[in-house]
Amino acid sequence: MITVYLILWSLSAIICLYLVRRLAQFLKNRYILKKIPGPKGHWLWGNLSDVISRDPVNLKRNKFSTPPSMAQTDDLFNLLRQLAKDYWPIYRFNGFTVTTINLLHPSDVEIVLSNMKHLSKSRIYTLLETWLGKGLLTSTVFNEETEKLVKQIEEHCHEPYIDVIQFITQMTLQSIGETAMGLSNIDEVTQEKYKNSIYKLGKILLTKLTRPWNRIPYVYYFTKLRQEEVETTEYLHNFAYSVIKSREHKLLNDYQLAGDKKIEATSYSGKKLVRMLDLLLIAKMNGDQIDLEGIREEVDTFMFEKIVSQEIIDVMGSKHPTYDDLHDLKYTERVIKETLRLYPSVPFISRVASEDFTTHTGYFVPKGSILHMHIFDMHRDPRIYHNPLKFDPDRFLTENSQRHPFGYIPFSAGPRNCIGQRFAILELKAVLCGILRKFSLESIDRPEDISFLPDLVLRPKTPIRIKFVRK
Repeated sequence: MITVYLILWSLSAIICLYLVRRLAQFLKNRYILKKIPGPKGHWLWGNLSDVISRDPVNLKRNKFSTPPSMAQTDDLFNLLRQLAKDYWPIYRFNGFTVTTINLLHPSDVEIVLSNMKHLSKSRIYTLLETWLGKGLLTSTVFNEETEKLVKQIEEHCHEPYIDVIQFITQMTLQSIGETAMGLSNIDEVTQEKYKNSIYKLGKILLTKLTRPWNRIPYVYYFTKLRQEEVETTEYLHNFAYSVIKSREHKLLNDYQLAGDKKIEATSYSGKKLVRMLDLLLIAKMNGDQIDLEGIREEVDTFMFEKIVSQEIIDVMGSKHPTYDDLHDLKYTERVIKETLRLYPSVPFISRVASEDFTTHTGYFVPKGSILHMHIFDMHRDPRIYHNPLKFDPDRFLTENSQRHPFGYIPFSAGPRNCIGQRFAILELKAVLCGILRKFSLESIDRPEDISFLPDLVLRPKTPIRIKFVRK
């Protein structure tokens, strides 16, 4: 009996010591970070009430028809925008156990993103690991999917306007499925279920972020929210595995393995396009360090006028664009870049400080601090861009591009920038070619009337309504 008491006492002492050390470190960091400006908050739970008061889930549906999982408040999004204005170039935001450092100056962002020591993503990304795991966050296919998109628009262009979000989301899913995974003709039911599952995970992530008790494992385990996350993630994983197994079976038949012979993978074999998924599967077959789970993680992660019209006609006439044609669309590329400046696919990125450092703006940041870099606000900063809300593609002319290199980072920057950025630019050019050769576009909504949701990516709260007029 004495031995049992001794063991229990020892365990209790170890737990108490651990909690005391964590508390001491937290209070020390909060004291150090107190020098960084930020909104006033409670001495214990900081600014947590500012987040909790903004219900991320149960807002009544707006007057437009949006998916149920998108019926969230944009108050949290607007709160972050206001804090950026009030506390530029840096501010802290205190939670109950975590203080985040929010960086808004490109020089501070450069210190973090260009340093190999700050590559670790923050805990915000661990909330996605149940779905994506720890994996990484290509012209013919573009033309085929663009034709499908144009055909859909033609069927609806007689209507007063079209909500382009629905069509673009479907086209993006289909094109990445074909180019990256060899998955052709995803049926509409599957597309809708897959899309809604991703929306649902976005809602779950936001709830976990704004309700800190959902990040306590032994509390979260018994919640309804966790059950929804498990069921949604299981569906997405099963979908990915079914794609992988189907493609692996086809590869085995195509390459006819013989003993230990290695499979040679090239970008093209005759007219056969070797897709991203094929390359991953070939690596697995050849005994490289990647397994089925690793492949599934990669698949899940890959699953965001007039002058342009004239340039498209000048470059390619009425034929489908080739790879070289797409590269020649210089003005179109500037239009895309300016669009991504105002509406970056991901509004912020997050890292962990792997060592102590001092920001360009003069503030000391201790090791282990959570760092948020707000791309959305930086891209709209009048200190970086003159008249920042004006849409001006000529900002990206060579003679007008004398700005801080980290003042424009729609695909992140540094060693961990987005590997899909070339794919994204080429796909956007191809889609614009298909649409603008057949239609003139008339906007129903004004940019200043568009509001956004806090989500995994920048997502509008209401439909983006555009009228398509046949040329």
